[in-house]
Amino acid sequence: MNVTISHAAISMALAGNPNAGKTTLFNHLTGARQHVGNYPGITVDRKEGHLSFNGQEIALIDLPGTYSLTAYSIEELVARDFLV
Repeated sequence: MNVTISHAAISMALAGNPNAGKTTLFNHLTGARQHVGNYPGITVDRKEGHLSFNGQEIALIDLPGTYSLTAYSIEELVARDFLV
């Protein structure tokens, strides 16, 4: 039996605490130039970029920082809704 994997089969999300370096990693891996800062709250919406690794296309999602999945702000709602 042969299994074929679509080029868009892999999606990865960068999730974690605010100001942890998620967008810096996203920019480095995708070549994007999303704004970064040394304080929380810069990323307020999800961003999607693409990269290729070992011939496999990967969709990389940069999520706003959140301290928990119990959302108290709009940014936390964006992250929670994507992850859950």
